[in-house]
Amino acid sequence: MMHDELATIAFIMHHASFTLMVNKPSLTDYLQLHFIVLIWGFTAILGKLLQPLDSSAVVLFRTLLAVAGMGTLLFIRKQSIDVSPADRWRLLGTGAIIALHWVMFFLAARIANVSVCLAGMATSSLWASVLEPLVLRRRVRTIEVVMGAVVMAGLYLIFRFEFDKVVGLAIAVFSAMLSSLFTIINSRFTHKYDALVISFYEMAGAVVGAFALWMAVRAADPLAANHVVQYVPETSIQWLWLLILALVCTVYAYSVGVRLLRKFSPYMAVLTVNLEPVYGILLAVLIFGDSERMTPGFYIGTLVILAAVLAYPFMNRRFTKATLPTTI
Repeated sequence: MMHDELATIAFIMHHASFTLMVNKPSLTDYLQLHFIVLIWGFTAILGKLLQPLDSSAVVLFRTLLAVAGMGTLLFIRKQSIDVSPADRWRLLGTGAIIALHWVMFFLAARIANVSVCLAGMATSSLWASVLEPLVLRRRVRTIEVVMGAVVMAGLYLIFRFEFDKVVGLAIAVFSAMLSSLFTIINSRFTHKYDALVISFYEMAGAVVGAFALWMAVRAADPLAANHVVQYVPETSIQWLWLLILALVCTVYAYSVGVRLLRKFSPYMAVLTVNLEPVYGILLAVLIFGDSERMTPGFYIGTLVILAAVLAYPFMNRRFTKATLPTTI
């Protein structure tokens, strides 16, 4: 969901303001947090299960259902959606980036497979370390350069041993870049507006962006009339998957995630979210079997990327403490 993704809980964990934890998280809270991460890992699998529905159609109907769900939630809460006119357009524009990110995400899972898609998405932290200094105009940290080099080494191993899936991996890496970009953009809004309000506007923008992509892809497809690829859900099972994708993976994961963030530190939350590729790859192997089994080189490369992602919070905190000026 979010993000995954949108104003997903992922960006909230990275950039939003966090209130002090009143109560320590219980075992149930830990299990719920991991369950939400498991749900995010399941999104790529849902995208593949929705074939032959085109990726742009998956995103269009997902966002339509999700914006309806969020609007209902805001109405039930009697929550205001007022934002400044300038910010409203910025949020809608960010939603268009989200739509492109999701289309690329689902496309990568189909061109390669779910495992390759999630391995590529694990590079989001690398992209964040590159884009954040450019967008927010801050200094590049040495630890980010080092971790970025480790991630690149992991990608090299995957490219080397899974060269036949290079296109899918490249699309997934591009999708990861878009994910990091809208996360960084959202950091400018999280201190001004409620996260659900941000998500509502961005989801509305994603609907518009997805519709434009849906129209463009459909117009460019010479086989559209032959139903080789579907552009509208045609079966009840497709509508079921879309409802799960929109309401469970987006609206539910968001609403529960926000509540959990009041109990977990940002550090713990981000660390847990980084397990998404692990859960997703394991689920893909269980569901799709041999089509998701990869060479040892793929798993070694993926482990290198995940090791860098998981080590980053530890290293960054230690490095930051080491460089802080001391006072007497």
